[in-house]
Amino acid sequence: MTATTITGIRELVTNDPELGEAALGLVPGAAFVVEDGRIGWVGPAASAPDTDRTIDVGGRAVLPGFVDSHAHLVFAGDRSAEFDARMTGQRYTAGGIRTTVAATRAATDQLLSANLIRLVAEARSQGTTTIESKSGYGLTVGDEKRCLEIGAAHTDEMTYLGAHVVPEEYVHDPDAYVDLVCTEMLDACAGFARWIDVFCERGAFDEAASRRILQAGIARGLGARIHANQLGPGPGIQIAVELGAASADHCTHLSAADVDALAGSPTVATLLPGAEFSTRSPYPDARRLLGAGATVALATDCNPGTSYTTSMPFCIALAVSEMRLSPSEALWAATAGGARALQRPDVGRLSAGARADFAVLDAPSYVHLAYRPGVPLVWQTWKDGRRVWPTFE
Repeated sequence: MTATTITGIRELVTNDPELGEAALGLVPGAAFVVEDGRIGWVGPAASAPDTDRTIDVGGRAVLPGFVDSHAHLVFAGDRSAEFDARMTGQRYTAGGIRTTVAATRAATDQLLSANLIRLVAEARSQGTTTIESKSGYGLTVGDEKRCLEIGAAHTDEMTYLGAHVVPEEYVHDPDAYVDLVCTEMLDACAGFARWIDVFCERGAFDEAASRRILQAGIARGLGARIHANQLGPGPGIQIAVELGAASADHCTHLSAADVDALAGSPTVATLLPGAEFSTRSPYPDARRLLGAGATVALATDCNPGTSYTTSMPFCIALAVSEMRLSPSEALWAATAGGARALQRPDVGRLSAGARADFAVLDAPSYVHLAYRPGVPLVWQTWKDGRRVWPTFE
């Protein structure tokens, strides 16, 4: 087993307040040791222990790899025409999902895999090291299963989302589709997923169906997540808290009771500003959530219809400019917050025992992520102590 010292760090974000300044645990002039894919030591560069090799990052900032805790990466087809229509004033509804369902059902495994690999590579080039992805564009037993199998081969966390929308063949009998999601489809998919999710929204699944679907998944050992309160007020957040869901995602329309429920529970509010940007919708009230004491995460919601981006830096910039998070709050939400949303204590931090997942910025400080929006600032991305971007020089 070899050990490597990463040194020459202008500013190290550890997300461990015991190691450095403020919530981000900032350590200036830092170094850390990578050993067997994990962080073995962190501290001032002058105190670094001897190791087998040393890598000097030349005065750049280093931060935990981004944890993208909400994405939809297994799909086929293109919905740029839908985006164009929205930008000319047409309102978004959940119906566009069925367009992607048709394309995904028709696609080969090879096409779905190639598209997924492309999107994961995009994410790696922008500093993302942990990715959650969902099914939800198959909506038959066989297609949901194959989407989860394909996703599990290339991403870190898979979520069963058979309850994305009711497919065309069940529009006249949605209860029968809910039965399928909770029985035969769940049986086929549970072995390939860690989580179960439901789109609790008008045009998708109501309160009773959402609760039943999540409870069926929980009974099979899956953790609960939920698409909640995106298109309008609804019961999603209350269901999430009631069932102990790891995360309630979107949280665009919040009542006082919703905020109180999130603040009084371990359920993470995962905000997806790429969706608001791409649909010209109101942004979630992140300051209200933070002020109440709720835990907030940021994720891309990468999908072909309403947030076709793999860029966590872009979402950080949106969170700072449009949701009034500070740069430090946004970075924490995109790293440690995402780790909490996935219940992954091994990622989202750079302290002893954590996975050696980190991004090196071609900048002196993490603040540049919001200060220089749209600029490709990620110089290197490392996962499990191995450089995964760039893959060659």
